[in-house]
Amino acid sequence: MAETPVQLLTPEGERVHHPDYPLEVGPGQLRTMYRDIAITRRMDVESTALQRTGELGLWCPTLGQEGVQVGAGHAMRPGDYGFTTYRESGIFHVRGVEADELLQLYRGNTHSSWDPHRVGLGVFTIVIGSHALHAVGYAMGIQRDGTDDAVLACFGDGATSTGDVHEAMVFAAAFSAPVVFLVQNNQWAISVPVERQSRVPIAQRAAAYGMPGVRIDGNDVLAGLAVTRAMLDRAREGGGPSLIEAVTYRMGPHTTSDDPTRYRAESDFAHWADLDPLDRLRKHLTLIGEADDAFFASVEADCDALGEKVRSTIRGMPDPDPMLMFDDVYAEPHRGVESDRAEAAAYFARLGGTS
Repeated sequence: MAETPVQLLTPEGERVHHPDYPLEVGPGQLRTMYRDIAITRRMDVESTALQRTGELGLWCPTLGQEGVQVGAGHAMRPGDYGFTTYRESGIFHVRGVEADELLQLYRGNTHSSWDPHRVGLGVFTIVIGSHALHAVGYAMGIQRDGTDDAVLACFGDGATSTGDVHEAMVFAAAFSAPVVFLVQNNQWAISVPVERQSRVPIAQRAAAYGMPGVRIDGNDVLAGLAVTRAMLDRAREGGGPSLIEAVTYRMGPHTTSDDPTRYRAESDFAHWADLDPLDRLRKHLTLIGEADDAFFASVEADCDALGEKVRSTIRGMPDPDPMLMFDDVYAEPHRGVESDRAEAAAYFARLGGTS
Protein backbone atom coordinates (compact mmCIF):
# COMPACT_ATOMS: atom_id res chain seq x y z
CA MET A 1 0.00 0.00 0.00
CA ALA A 2 1.35 3.41 -0.93
CA GLU A 3 1.68 5.61 2.12
CA THR A 4 1.38 8.89 0.18
CA PRO A 5 -2.06 10.31 0.99
CA VAL A 6 -4.52 10.76 -1.85
CA GLN A 7 -4.68 14.44 -2.77
CA LEU A 8 -6.92 16.20 -5.29
CA LEU A 9 -6.23 19.78 -4.24
CA THR A 10 -2.74 21.01 -3.40
CA PRO A 11 -2.01 23.48 -0.61
CA GLU A 12 -1.49 26.07 -3.35
CA GLY A 13 -5.04 25.51 -4.57
CA GLU A 14 -4.16 23.61 -7.74
CA ARG A 15 -6.34 20.71 -8.86
CA VAL A 16 -4.76 17.25 -9.07
CA HIS A 17 -6.40 14.33 -10.84
CA HIS A 18 -6.10 10.88 -9.28
CA PRO A 19 -6.57 7.78 -11.46
CA ASP A 20 -8.36 5.80 -8.75
CA TYR A 21 -10.64 8.58 -7.52
CA PRO A 22 -11.95 10.67 -10.41
CA LEU A 23 -14.10 13.60 -9.37
CA GLU A 24 -16.23 16.02 -11.30
CA VAL A 25 -17.25 18.94 -9.17
CA GLY A 26 -18.77 22.16 -10.44
CA PRO A 27 -18.12 25.71 -9.26
CA GLY A 28 -21.46 25.82 -7.43
CA GLN A 29 -20.57 22.86 -5.23
CA LEU A 30 -17.08 24.25 -4.64
CA ARG A 31 -18.58 27.48 -3.38
CA THR A 32 -21.06 25.56 -1.22
CA MET A 33 -18.27 23.54 0.38
CA TYR A 34 -16.23 26.69 0.98
CA ARG A 35 -19.20 28.22 2.76
CA ASP A 36 -19.71 25.02 4.78
CA ILE A 37 -16.08 24.99 5.94
CA ALA A 38 -16.25 28.67 6.86
CA ILE A 39 -19.51 28.23 8.77
CA THR A 40 -18.11 25.20 10.60
CA ARG A 41 -15.04 27.19 11.58
CA ARG A 42 -17.06 30.14 12.87
CA MET A 43 -19.23 27.73 14.83
CA ASP A 44 -16.06 26.42 16.43
CA VAL A 45 -14.78 29.89 17.31
CA GLU A 46 -18.12 30.98 18.78
CA SER A 47 -18.56 27.77 20.75
CA THR A 48 -15.09 28.03 22.25
CA ALA A 49 -15.81 31.62 23.31
CA LEU A 50 -19.16 30.61 24.81
CA GLN A 51 -17.50 27.90 26.87
CA ARG A 52 -14.79 30.27 28.05
CA THR A 53 -17.46 32.68 29.30
CA GLY A 54 -19.37 29.97 31.16
CA GLU A 55 -22.26 29.54 28.71
CA LEU A 56 -21.32 25.95 27.73
CA GLY A 57 -20.07 23.16 29.94
CA LEU A 58 -17.56 21.95 27.36
CA TRP A 59 -16.63 22.24 23.70
CA CYS A 60 -14.61 19.94 21.44
CA PRO A 61 -12.80 22.07 18.83
CA THR A 62 -12.84 21.18 15.13
CA LEU A 63 -10.29 23.74 13.96
CA GLY A 64 -8.12 22.29 11.18
CA GLN A 65 -10.28 19.23 10.53
CA GLU A 66 -13.18 20.87 8.69
CA GLY A 67 -12.03 19.86 5.19
CA VAL A 68 -12.45 16.10 5.41
CA GLN A 69 -15.63 16.49 7.45
CA VAL A 70 -17.36 18.71 4.91
CA GLY A 71 -16.15 16.52 2.04
CA ALA A 72 -17.39 13.35 3.72
CA GLY A 73 -20.72 14.97 4.57
CA HIS A 74 -21.29 15.86 0.93
CA ALA A 75 -20.32 12.33 -0.10
CA MET A 76 -23.25 10.86 1.82
CA ARG A 77 -26.60 10.31 0.13
CA PRO A 78 -29.83 11.36 1.87
CA GLY A 79 -30.60 7.76 2.88
CA ASP A 80 -27.14 7.09 4.30
CA TYR A 81 -26.59 7.16 8.05
CA GLY A 82 -23.68 8.41 10.10
CA PHE A 83 -22.31 7.59 13.54
CA THR A 84 -19.85 10.22 14.74
CA THR A 85 -17.87 11.45 17.69
CA TYR A 86 -18.31 14.81 19.38
CA ARG A 87 -15.85 16.50 16.97
CA GLU A 88 -17.61 16.14 13.60
CA SER A 89 -19.35 19.53 13.58
CA GLY A 90 -18.62 19.84 9.84
CA ILE A 91 -20.68 16.73 9.14
CA PHE A 92 -23.39 17.91 11.54
CA HIS A 93 -23.68 21.17 9.61
CA VAL A 94 -23.75 19.56 6.16
CA ARG A 95 -26.39 17.04 7.23
CA GLY A 96 -28.68 19.75 8.63
CA VAL A 97 -28.07 19.85 12.39
CA GLU A 98 -28.70 23.43 13.46
CA ALA A 99 -26.10 25.20 15.60
CA ASP A 100 -28.45 25.68 18.54
CA GLU A 101 -29.48 22.01 18.37
CA LEU A 102 -25.85 20.93 18.74
CA LEU A 103 -24.99 23.41 21.47
CA GLN A 104 -27.95 22.46 23.63
CA LEU A 105 -26.06 19.25 24.35
CA TYR A 106 -22.95 21.12 25.44
CA ARG A 107 -25.02 23.44 27.61
CA GLY A 108 -26.59 20.42 29.31
CA ASN A 109 -30.14 21.31 28.33
CA THR A 110 -31.06 18.04 26.64
CA HIS A 111 -30.10 14.43 26.10
CA SER A 112 -30.72 14.60 22.37
CA SER A 113 -31.60 17.78 20.57
CA TRP A 114 -31.99 16.70 16.95
CA ASP A 115 -34.06 14.06 15.22
CA PRO A 116 -31.61 11.39 14.00
CA HIS A 117 -34.07 10.23 11.34
CA ARG A 118 -34.33 13.74 9.89
CA VAL A 119 -30.60 14.29 9.43
CA GLY A 120 -29.37 10.70 9.18
CA LEU A 121 -26.97 11.05 12.12
CA GLY A 122 -27.08 9.27 15.43
CA VAL A 123 -26.57 11.34 18.56
CA PHE A 124 -22.95 10.97 19.61
CA THR A 125 -21.69 9.59 22.90
CA ILE A 126 -18.57 10.49 24.86
CA VAL A 127 -17.55 6.83 25.19
CA ILE A 128 -14.62 6.57 22.78
CA GLY A 129 -15.15 4.05 19.97
CA SER A 130 -18.45 2.57 21.19
CA HIS A 131 -20.41 4.00 18.26
CA ALA A 132 -18.34 1.97 15.78
CA LEU A 133 -20.26 -1.09 16.98
CA HIS A 134 -23.55 0.78 16.59
CA ALA A 135 -22.56 1.69 13.03
CA VAL A 136 -21.88 -1.91 12.09
CA GLY A 137 -25.12 -3.08 13.67
CA TYR A 138 -27.04 -0.46 11.72
CA ALA A 139 -25.23 -1.48 8.53
CA MET A 140 -26.16 -5.12 9.11
CA GLY A 141 -29.77 -3.96 9.48
CA ILE A 142 -29.50 -2.22 6.11
CA GLN A 143 -28.43 -5.52 4.60
CA ARG A 144 -31.51 -7.20 5.96
CA ASP A 145 -33.77 -4.38 4.80
CA GLY A 146 -32.41 -4.76 1.29
CA THR A 147 -31.82 -1.05 0.62
CA ASP A 148 -28.83 0.48 -1.13
CA ASP A 149 -27.96 2.82 1.73
CA ALA A 150 -24.60 2.82 3.50
CA VAL A 151 -23.16 3.85 6.86
CA LEU A 152 -20.30 6.20 7.71
CA ALA A 153 -18.56 5.71 11.06
CA CYS A 154 -16.23 8.56 12.09
CA PHE A 155 -13.68 8.54 14.88
CA GLY A 156 -10.18 9.75 15.72
CA ASP A 157 -6.86 7.96 15.72
CA GLY A 158 -7.09 7.39 19.46
CA ALA A 159 -10.27 5.36 19.05
CA THR A 160 -8.43 2.82 16.88
CA SER A 161 -6.72 1.64 20.07
CA THR A 162 -10.02 0.63 21.66
CA GLY A 163 -11.51 -2.83 21.71
CA ASP A 164 -14.87 -1.59 20.45
CA VAL A 165 -13.37 -0.36 17.18
CA HIS A 166 -11.44 -3.61 16.71
CA GLU A 167 -14.58 -5.66 17.31
CA ALA A 168 -16.57 -3.45 14.97
CA MET A 169 -14.11 -4.02 12.15
CA VAL A 170 -14.07 -7.78 12.77
CA PHE A 171 -17.87 -7.93 12.55
CA ALA A 172 -18.02 -5.59 9.57
CA ALA A 173 -15.58 -7.71 7.59
CA ALA A 174 -17.14 -11.02 8.65
CA PHE A 175 -20.60 -9.93 7.52
CA SER A 176 -19.48 -7.71 4.63
CA ALA A 177 -21.45 -4.88 6.20
CA PRO A 178 -22.00 -1.71 4.11
CA VAL A 179 -20.01 0.59 6.37
CA VAL A 180 -17.08 2.96 5.84
CA PHE A 181 -14.78 3.68 8.78
CA LEU A 182 -13.41 7.22 8.53
CA VAL A 183 -10.49 7.82 10.88
CA GLN A 184 -9.43 11.44 11.32
CA ASN A 185 -5.79 11.06 12.26
CA ASN A 186 -5.26 14.44 13.89
CA GLN A 187 -1.94 13.23 15.34
CA TRP A 188 -3.00 13.25 18.98
CA ALA A 189 -5.25 11.16 21.24
CA ILE A 190 -5.49 13.94 23.82
CA SER A 191 -1.77 13.99 24.80
CA VAL A 192 -0.69 10.68 23.25
CA PRO A 193 0.99 11.03 19.82
CA VAL A 194 -0.17 8.76 17.02
CA GLU A 195 3.25 7.13 16.64
CA ARG A 196 2.81 5.67 20.11
CA GLN A 197 -0.51 4.10 19.06
CA SER A 198 0.44 2.61 15.71
CA ARG A 199 3.80 1.61 14.25
CA VAL A 200 2.36 1.68 10.73
CA PRO A 201 -0.06 4.05 9.00
CA ILE A 202 -3.51 3.38 10.39
CA ALA A 203 -4.88 2.64 6.91
CA GLN A 204 -2.58 -0.37 6.71
CA ARG A 205 -4.45 -2.02 9.56
CA ALA A 206 -7.38 -2.55 7.21
CA ALA A 207 -5.58 -5.42 5.44
CA ALA A 208 -5.58 -7.48 8.63
CA TYR A 209 -9.38 -7.27 8.74
CA GLY A 210 -9.75 -8.13 5.05
CA MET A 211 -10.91 -4.73 3.86
CA PRO A 212 -9.31 -2.03 1.72
CA GLY A 213 -7.64 0.90 3.41
CA VAL A 214 -6.67 4.22 1.92
CA ARG A 215 -4.83 7.27 3.25
CA ILE A 216 -6.03 10.69 2.18
CA ASP A 217 -4.97 14.28 2.72
CA GLY A 218 -7.42 15.19 5.47
CA ASN A 219 -7.06 18.93 4.78
CA ASP A 220 -8.24 18.44 1.19
CA VAL A 221 -12.02 18.71 0.96
CA LEU A 222 -12.03 17.21 -2.54
CA ALA A 223 -10.11 14.13 -1.44
CA GLY A 224 -12.56 13.74 1.42
CA LEU A 225 -15.46 13.98 -1.01
CA ALA A 226 -14.08 11.70 -3.73
CA VAL A 227 -12.68 8.89 -1.59
CA THR A 228 -15.57 8.78 0.88
CA ARG A 229 -18.07 8.75 -1.99
CA ALA A 230 -16.17 5.94 -3.73
CA MET A 231 -16.04 3.82 -0.57
CA LEU A 232 -19.69 4.44 0.30
CA ASP A 233 -20.70 3.46 -3.25
CA ARG A 234 -18.55 0.34 -2.98
CA ALA A 235 -20.28 -0.55 0.29
CA ARG A 236 -23.79 0.02 -1.04
CA GLU A 237 -23.01 -2.16 -4.06
CA GLY A 238 -22.08 -5.14 -1.86
CA GLY A 239 -18.32 -4.60 -1.67
CA GLY A 240 -18.26 -4.59 2.12
CA PRO A 241 -16.48 -2.33 4.58
CA SER A 242 -13.43 -0.13 4.08
CA LEU A 243 -11.18 2.14 6.11
CA ILE A 244 -10.18 5.71 5.26
CA GLU A 245 -7.39 7.39 7.20
CA ALA A 246 -7.58 11.17 6.80
CA VAL A 247 -4.23 12.68 7.77
CA THR A 248 -4.92 16.04 9.40
CA TYR A 249 -4.09 18.01 12.54
CA ARG A 250 -6.05 19.19 15.54
CA MET A 251 -5.09 22.86 15.66
CA GLY A 252 -6.89 23.47 18.94
CA PRO A 253 -7.04 21.60 22.24
CA HIS A 254 -8.65 18.19 22.59
CA THR A 255 -11.45 19.89 24.48
CA THR A 256 -11.72 23.26 26.18
CA SER A 257 -10.53 21.59 29.39
CA ASP A 258 -7.23 20.58 27.75
CA ASP A 259 -3.95 22.55 27.54
CA PRO A 260 -2.08 21.32 24.44
CA THR A 261 0.95 23.52 25.16
CA ARG A 262 1.91 20.98 27.82
CA TYR A 263 2.61 18.25 25.27
CA ARG A 264 2.83 19.78 21.75
CA ALA A 265 5.58 21.80 20.11
CA GLU A 266 4.60 25.23 18.80
CA SER A 267 6.69 24.57 15.69
CA ASP A 268 4.10 22.05 14.48
CA PHE A 269 1.50 24.76 13.97
CA ALA A 270 3.32 26.64 11.20
CA HIS A 271 3.54 23.50 9.06
CA TRP A 272 -0.12 22.63 9.43
CA ALA A 273 -1.29 26.22 9.09
CA ASP A 274 0.16 26.17 5.56
CA LEU A 275 -2.13 23.19 4.79
CA ASP A 276 -5.30 24.88 6.04
CA PRO A 277 -8.40 23.46 4.28
CA LEU A 278 -10.26 26.77 4.11
CA ASP A 279 -7.33 28.72 2.66
CA ARG A 280 -6.68 25.92 0.18
CA LEU A 281 -10.19 25.98 -1.24
CA ARG A 282 -10.20 29.79 -1.32
CA LYS A 283 -7.01 29.74 -3.39
CA HIS A 284 -8.54 27.21 -5.77
CA LEU A 285 -11.74 29.20 -6.28
CA THR A 286 -9.68 32.29 -6.96
CA LEU A 287 -7.35 30.48 -9.36
CA ILE A 288 -10.21 29.16 -11.49
CA GLY A 289 -12.05 32.48 -11.39
CA GLU A 290 -15.18 31.14 -9.70
CA ALA A 291 -15.22 33.40 -6.64
CA ASP A 292 -14.56 37.09 -6.13
CA ASP A 293 -14.34 39.50 -3.21
CA ALA A 294 -18.11 39.86 -3.17
CA PHE A 295 -18.56 36.12 -2.70
CA PHE A 296 -16.05 35.91 0.13
CA ALA A 297 -17.65 38.95 1.76
CA SER A 298 -21.05 37.26 1.58
CA VAL A 299 -19.64 34.18 3.29
CA GLU A 300 -18.13 36.34 6.01
CA ALA A 301 -21.50 38.02 6.49
CA ASP A 302 -23.17 34.61 6.82
CA CYS A 303 -20.59 33.67 9.45
CA ASP A 304 -21.23 36.89 11.35
CA ALA A 305 -24.97 36.21 11.28
CA LEU A 306 -24.39 32.69 12.58
CA GLY A 307 -22.24 34.02 15.40
CA GLU A 308 -24.91 36.49 16.46
CA LYS A 309 -27.61 33.82 16.31
CA VAL A 310 -25.57 31.33 18.33
CA ARG A 311 -24.73 33.86 21.04
CA SER A 312 -28.28 35.14 21.44
CA THR A 313 -29.88 31.70 21.27
CA ILE A 314 -27.57 30.02 23.77
CA ARG A 315 -27.69 32.88 26.27
CA GLY A 316 -31.48 32.97 26.00
CA MET A 317 -32.03 29.28 26.67
CA PRO A 318 -34.01 28.57 29.85
CA ASP A 319 -32.62 26.12 32.36
CA PRO A 320 -34.02 22.64 31.78
CA ASP A 321 -36.29 20.84 34.22
CA PRO A 322 -33.97 18.40 36.08
CA MET A 323 -36.71 15.77 36.03
CA LEU A 324 -36.29 15.47 32.26
CA MET A 325 -33.21 13.37 32.87
CA PHE A 326 -35.47 10.40 33.60
CA ASP A 327 -37.41 10.62 30.33
CA ASP A 328 -36.59 8.44 27.31
CA VAL A 329 -33.93 6.42 29.12
CA TYR A 330 -35.55 3.13 28.08
CA ALA A 331 -38.20 2.41 25.48
CA GLU A 332 -40.36 0.78 28.16
CA PRO A 333 -40.94 1.68 31.82
CA HIS A 334 -38.05 0.55 34.04
CA ARG A 335 -38.26 -0.02 37.79
CA GLY A 336 -34.79 1.39 38.45
CA VAL A 337 -35.48 4.59 36.54
CA GLU A 338 -38.86 5.06 38.20
CA SER A 339 -37.31 4.55 41.62
CA ASP A 340 -34.66 7.16 40.85
CA ARG A 341 -37.32 9.52 39.51
CA ALA A 342 -39.34 9.25 42.73
CA GLU A 343 -36.25 9.81 44.88
CA ALA A 344 -35.23 12.88 42.86
CA ALA A 345 -38.76 14.29 43.00
CA ALA A 346 -38.81 13.92 46.77
CA TYR A 347 -35.41 15.58 47.05
CA PHE A 348 -36.44 18.57 44.94
CA ALA A 349 -39.70 18.84 46.88
CA ARG A 350 -37.70 19.20 50.11
CA LEU A 351 -35.76 22.02 48.42
CA GLY A 352 -38.98 23.74 47.45
CA GLY A 353 -39.17 22.69 43.79
CA THR A 354 -36.93 22.26 40.75
CA SER A 355 -36.96 25.84 39.50
